[in-house]
Amino acid sequence: MMNKSQPDLFGAPYGTVTPMQYPGPIGVFDSGLGGLTILNQLTKRLPQFDYLYLGDQARVPYGTRSFETVLRYTKEGVTELFSRGCALVILACNTASAKALRSLQQEWLPAAAPDRRILGVLRPSTEEAGHFTHSGHLGILATPGTVRSNSYPIEISHFFPKLAVSQLACPLWVPLVEAGELHSEGTRFFVARDLKRLFELDPLIDAVLLACTHYPLLIDLVRSIVPPNVKIIEQGPLIAEKLQTYLEKHPEIRSRCTTKGTVRYITTDKKEGFCEKSALFGMAIEADQVEEAHHFL
Repeated sequence: MMNKSQPDLFGAPYGTVTPMQYPGPIGVFDSGLGGLTILNQLTKRLPQFDYLYLGDQARVPYGTRSFETVLRYTKEGVTELFSRGCALVILACNTASAKALRSLQQEWLPAAAPDRRILGVLRPSTEEAGHFTHSGHLGILATPGTVRSNSYPIEISHFFPKLAVSQLACPLWVPLVEAGELHSEGTRFFVARDLKRLFELDPLIDAVLLACTHYPLLIDLVRSIVPPNVKIIEQGPLIAEKLQTYLEKHPEIRSRCTTKGTVRYITTDKKEGFCEKSALFGMAIEADQVEEAHHFL
């Protein structure tokens, strides 16, 4: 059991929300750079809002870590974003959404910050997943942590109880993306191997959900390998559409989100490496290391 009086990575007591007042930006939290694929879609669909992106680059990847570790890391990241005025935080990380979101929403948030909200990427994806397949057979590619949680099959069964779901863990995909190896022969080998394994689980699959925010960077490679009738589903557009609907239905949260159209970035690792790797996502950004970034708000 962690000693909750000890400071976390961000220098605050573990799980403590400092009383900085909103309104403020919409917070976007990810284990590293993958959440930029979600942020990109959010800014396209909802460009009027301000966003503050926090990438835990110092501790990426989350996909192979334990439930307890992912929960602790995610709570630390959300706490940091809350302390910077965010009334709403999006967990743009499938592993964090699968392993930590429910615990944070039900056990931590009511006492720590009852007037704030945390949303994940799992629910918006599972609500729509069944609409992409004609055969009724869906494949899911995700990190080992997301697959072990079994969160996607469980959630999908609530909306599409007759849908056949097969999931496969791809432990090498995130490290390959983070290393910039998008077009190497080694990457093609591992992606092709994993896709072969997925279709061996169920040859009737005609839609595949990329249930990790890093994976869209490999979408062209995936499409070049799978049969042409297979639909490849990205999460970003789904998340952006659902967030728009959520804010329309919850004006009390919308009113706490500032609207100057700005986007800012902080990282737990050296900012130079974070900014350099962001080019893989087609973005040229400037970021601050988290300890240096409190002047943002």
